[in-house]
Amino acid sequence: MNNMNQNNGMQKRMLIMTLVVFVFFIAYEFLVLKPQKEAKEAQAKQEQVTQAKSTPVEGMQETDVSGNPIDMSKSVESLSSKAIATQEIISVIKTAKNIIEIDNKGRIAQVTLLDTIYKDEEEHQIKLFESNQLRPLEVRFADTNINSKAFKVAAVASKSELDVKNQKQELIITQNLGETVLTKKFTFYPDGHYDLTTTSTNGKKFFITNGFRPNVLADMYADHGAMAKLNDGTLTIIEDGDLDKNENLTGAKFISNFDRYYATVIYNFEKSLAITLMPDNDGNPQGFIHGGNSITFSGYAGPKNFKDLAALNPELTDVIEYGWFTFIAKPMFILLQFIQSYVGNWGWTIVILTILVKLVLYPLSYKGMVSMNKLKELAPKMKEIQAKYKDDKQKQSMHMMELYKKHGANPMGGCLPLILQIPVFFAIYRVLLNAIELKGAEWIFWVQDLAEMDPYFVLPILMGASMYIQQRITPNTMQDEMQKKIFQFLPVIFTFFFLWFPAGLTLYWFVNNVFTIGQQYYINKLFEKKRAAKK
Repeated sequence: MNNMNQNNGMQKRMLIMTLVVFVFFIAYEFLVLKPQKEAKEAQAKQEQVTQAKSTPVEGMQETDVSGNPIDMSKSVESLSSKAIATQEIISVIKTAKNIIEIDNKGRIAQVTLLDTIYKDEEEHQIKLFESNQLRPLEVRFADTNINSKAFKVAAVASKSELDVKNQKQELIITQNLGETVLTKKFTFYPDGHYDLTTTSTNGKKFFITNGFRPNVLADMYADHGAMAKLNDGTLTIIEDGDLDKNENLTGAKFISNFDRYYATVIYNFEKSLAITLMPDNDGNPQGFIHGGNSITFSGYAGPKNFKDLAALNPELTDVIEYGWFTFIAKPMFILLQFIQSYVGNWGWTIVILTILVKLVLYPLSYKGMVSMNKLKELAPKMKEIQAKYKDDKQKQSMHMMELYKKHGANPMGGCLPLILQIPVFFAIYRVLLNAIELKGAEWIFWVQDLAEMDPYFVLPILMGASMYIQQRITPNTMQDEMQKKIFQFLPVIFTFFFLWFPAGLTLYWFVNNVFTIGQQYYINKLFEKKRAAKK
């Protein structure tokens, strides 16, 4: 820095930049993404089922998602009811976790979750798939004639019902297509996952799809689309609307099509998969696995619950995606889950996690608060130097540096700790946003679901009030009146946006503010004692 004005100016700019990042992040989601989503939904209600514009995998017959060999897929916005026609279902598998319905094309037509916490707005058990979407385990043949028959000839199930609540059971689906016989041999498990071997006779090559993602909760707050984990450990993630051409993946361990809380996953950790991701007419990714004439893998369709996925295979926890700050967010969720295993309440778990984070970051916070207090004390002397050397910026800068050095003050000390804490905030934001474990989790009597907004707006109001108090007791060295007014208005802006945020996230922010107030109050008292001692 060449002069004191540059020091102060940089400090102000960094503080404003930090707050603008927060405001922009929240405002963009609420004011831009949400209206875009609502506009798409309104337009979709007026449209009929649209045809795909994607290029098929080479050698694969184009077919619509209802089974007619014409189009590759339907637009997600054109999907409607989740009711599946009874005459289509040839086998119903009841596990301890879900009900899986297999239709007469050998596809997973529907998965109904049985846990009582998985209910929709009408208190019905959640069903993962729309009736007209591309269904999981649909097979497409390279041979056009056989492919056409595959959507006309009904498959036959070895059993119409399976009770898999207590032990694994096998099911065989057979489809006699003349030139080839397609056989799907399932093993279903009580936890809801399955193993599958699919074969075709006479060497007939086929492709098998993971289907379109579950369509339960695809909102503006979380990613939804498809992801694949490759043998080198990297993740390929393509969100809905972002795929404009076929993308081939080789050496894949799993493919997952997912919304905010739910996923359909096909995985094989012993023999890797070759996958082609194909866009529908809206650029939504749909994965087709190259099956050759025989392929074996395992599958799961259900909530992205960390423990359930880890029980299947630890690598499947990568299905839960936390965005840019996954490297912080994933360990933080593991800690959150560990605390909850002892506390038993997710709300108090969030409170404890917040306190732990504040303790870990306390050295940074302490330095920042001390620096702000020192700068406030030095404000009169800084003004004197400004006035005395107003025409000589070089001397002004030199005397400012001497003043800072003499009193151990750092003009950047107040904002750097805040900036360093931003990744932690966003990591916690993503954890609380994507953790289905919070769904249906109560905290106290008026907060019955930490994954939903506070119905009475108590937490957002408390958060805004605590932010205002924090602002009032924090030393402010800003000289510009416009900057002061912007900062004074921030508690109102944040309160407005947090009205619709999940209660769990608002709870974290409120508790964080309360402890920051306590820390700031403590630092202020120390400085008051020092000033009193000097007198």
